[in-house]
Formats: sequence, C-alpha cells, structure tokens
Amino acid sequence: MATKRLARQLGLVRSSARPRGAPAPAAGQRFSYVSVIDLEATCWRDAGCRRPETIEFPAVLLNTATGEVESEFHTYVQPQEHPILSEFCTDLTGITQNQVDEAVPLNICLSQFLKWIQKIQEEKKILFNSDIPSHSTSEAKLCTFVTWTDWDLGVCLHYECKRKQLRKPDILNSWIDLKATYRLFYNRKPKGLKGALQDLGIAFAGREHSGLDDSRNTARLAWRMICDGCVLKVTKSLAKLSNFFTSSLLLASEPGIQMRDELFK
Repeated sequence: MATKRLARQLGLVRSSARPRGAPAPAAGQRFSYVSVIDLEATCWRDAGCRRPETIEFPAVLLNTATGEVESEFHTYVQPQEHPILSEFCTDLTGITQNQVDEAVPLNICLSQFLKWIQKIQEEKKILFNSDIPSHSTSEAKLCTFVTWTDWDLGVCLHYECKRKQLRKPDILNSWIDLKATYRLFYNRKPKGLKGALQDLGIAFAGREHSGLDDSRNTARLAWRMICDGCVLKVTKSLAKLSNFFTSSLLLASEPGIQMRDELFK
C-alpha cells in the first residue's frame, strides 16, 4: 500500500476519478478559493523589439472545497502601443481586430477587474494576501491567484503597467505557478496545459489560447490536483523580491539595479 501511495505521489499511478457530485476534501488547503488568470497578448511571428500588450483578461474563481467555478470575469482589452493585431495573433488566439477595437484600454480593464474582486469579496467573505494584516480573518476565506507559468503576472502585466505608468493592483503581486506546482507534485514535466490535462486523462475543453478557455481548463487541472492530494501554495511574490532589491540598493545601487533587470527579463 505504501509503495502504491508513493507511486501516486510521483505521478506513476493515476488517481481514480471521483464520482460526480461526491465531496472532495480540502484538508490542508490554505486557500478556500483561487482565482485563475490566463492573459492573452499581442504577438507576432517575429516580435523583434515589440513588447506584448494584454488583449484578453479573464479570471475564474474556483472553490477549492467543491471544485465549482463560482464566478467569472472577462473582458477584451484594447492595445495602445501596437493597436493593429497581426494575422499570427488572430490565428493563434481567435481574437479579432473588431473585438479589440471595441474593447476598453488596460486602465479601465483593471478598474473593472477590481470592481469584480470587491463584489466577490463582499459576497463570499474572501480576503487576499495583501488584505490580511488590516482585517479580521475569523470568518474570512483566503484567496490567491493561479496562473500557468509566471509569464502572465510576472512579465506581461508587470512590465505593461510599468511602461504605461499604471498601478498594478497589489493583490496581483503574488500567485501560484501551477505548471511549476504540477511538475513538483507529479515529478514530471508537462507538455503545456493541454498535455498536463491529457496526462491525467482530462480532455481540454474549448479553444487553446482563448484566455477564458485556458483559465477554465487551468481551474479544472487545479481541482484535479487538489483531489489527488496537492496542497496549493504561493510560488511567486513580487513584493518579497521588491523588499530584497530595496535592501540590495542600500548596499550597492548599481549592482542592485543590474540584478533586478537580469531577474525580471
């Protein structure tokens, strides 16, 4: 029995699927909810020096005790630096020029997103990491964000907000990289999100590189991992890195700046 349990932990044995409707334990889970984000951005077959801008911003709220998606946020975003989508981008994402032309710019998108966050916080008594020190947590349910790799929040949105001089919401400064978590938990490297699902016997639903479909499928994968015994933990925090660099700059400003630039490339 112990050998079989070890094999399951290493990803060599698939856990049996739970009967539909059967409760799944959330024992040991720090977070009662996770909000899955998968951004889509401008892209080119040969990007050159052009930098990605967000063109689709979805978020899917997953209850880690039930596996239910309880709320969703979704909007397309109008790019400002390179407003004309490449044919490559449209073919990859399915997002059309008309959809982004009629969309809101990133600053309005972030404002709408924060209103959605406030709504679910009030309805479900949810707190994010940055809220904890100033609130009572007696009835609160903790929530954090989940992405597939660090690119969405650590690269794309992070640098776009810097270039456009926008304040990125503090709650988006820490998250769970589910790809890294998957690799550690199952002890194997996934071949993309679709491959990770297929390895667990789950078919990808919808269109790949649709931000909303990718977010939903990432939520499905997170739920399966929870059912298999994975405890989700934050893997990246820009706030901690910021504090580290502040200390480094006090000791040696130039090396600190170079180190920061190298880390965030």
